[in-house]
Amino acid sequence: MSQSLADAGTAAFPVAENVLIVEHVPHEGPYAIGVELEAAGLPVRACRTWAGDPVPASLGGAAALVVMGGPAAAYEDFPGRTAELALIRTALEAEVPVLGVCLGAQLLAEAAGGTARPASGPRIGWGEVRTAPAAHTDPLFADAPGRLPVLHWHGDTMDLPAGATLLASCDRYPVQAFRIGGSAWGLQFHLEVDKAAVDAFAAAFPDEAAIAPDLEASAPGNLAALAPHRDAVFARFAALVAGRAARSGTRTFFTPMAATWEERFAGDTPRYAAAVARMGLQSGQRVLDVGCGSGRALPALRAEVGDEGVVLGVDLTPAMLTATAAVEGRAGLARLLMADACRLPLAAGAVDGIFSAGLINHVPDPTAALCEWARATAPGGVLLLFHPSGRAERAARHGRPLDPADPLAEENLRPALYAAGWALDCYEDATRHFLARAVRVR
Repeated sequence: MSQSLADAGTAAFPVAENVLIVEHVPHEGPYAIGVELEAAGLPVRACRTWAGDPVPASLGGAAALVVMGGPAAAYEDFPGRTAELALIRTALEAEVPVLGVCLGAQLLAEAAGGTARPASGPRIGWGEVRTAPAAHTDPLFADAPGRLPVLHWHGDTMDLPAGATLLASCDRYPVQAFRIGGSAWGLQFHLEVDKAAVDAFAAAFPDEAAIAPDLEASAPGNLAALAPHRDAVFARFAALVAGRAARSGTRTFFTPMAATWEERFAGDTPRYAAAVARMGLQSGQRVLDVGCGSGRALPALRAEVGDEGVVLGVDLTPAMLTATAAVEGRAGLARLLMADACRLPLAAGAVDGIFSAGLINHVPDPTAALCEWARATAPGGVLLLFHPSGRAERAARHGRPLDPADPLAEENLRPALYAAGWALDCYEDATRHFLARAVRVR
């Protein structure tokens, strides 16, 4: 981000360390979902609304959001519904992985702009769903068979929002599984069940269970057929969540603040412009603002390289890029890219300069970031690391001493830059700013 996370009240980018699971009734827990999350080393943080737990107002750095089923209707008001929809929308905006099961799937559809509604009648018991052609390339369902045996326990259905991808269907219920974007899945059926789940469902809803008299007797055979596919789908989900944990933590932290980020730190804009001027850019060059946030440095970067130059802004949080485009006069200044600072979508030597404010000591691996930025910079190109506050000023503001391991300390930064192919030619750790300038030498 363009403004240091330390100024947002914490010392480093948060890494998401748990999966938030919303449970509506005692017997509809995560079952096989929880097993695969645990196997992937992902702790679970349960919100049991049935026990009086309030629905969190934010994701709280969660690596993923899972919303389970229940007897409520997604299209009718029930305690926590509004908060759950808001939580799902936040996860969708931040592109944090989401998994909705039964009621959770219907809430996901509603949160994304679709509609949940009553169906023509209940569907209870074992039955097949047909996977759609899109399932063959889906991150979770790629290896699922054309016909998948599952447990049905629902009486509602949904109309998917525009852009949703249908993954599975069956007669009377054309929407059985779907994906929203690239990281949110809804399952109308109960793929997560094991023997304990089937017994719990039957005990909790005996009248509904009577609709399928062979429910428990046929469970062993149906579960044996289901288990390999069930475990594969949820193992893939757990792996996806684990692989995105670092970026999910950053996105869940910054997404709620993106809309007001610019006004909170607008007073720093002149210092950003002064720092950009120290880069020594020339008209027609190519420059990158990595961790651009709301784009505070973009006007100065554009002024330096002129209309003939190229300005790129990269940020990991989609909401921040949206905020950049919303600031008057910034939408056309740069090409905005959503990307990881340590995995830039640029060819080697693609830019002549990189500007980065308040980012390097908050990425998971500063050394890797410096190497990646060197790879993307042409020989002779410049790197400028900036912060509108000095290191001592920031430490005092947050009541902590200077950290000797701080990557921005000169005794740490100089050798790290050299190892990555940079030569430090200016280092200023002043009261009102931090600035380090380096040149790409190899």
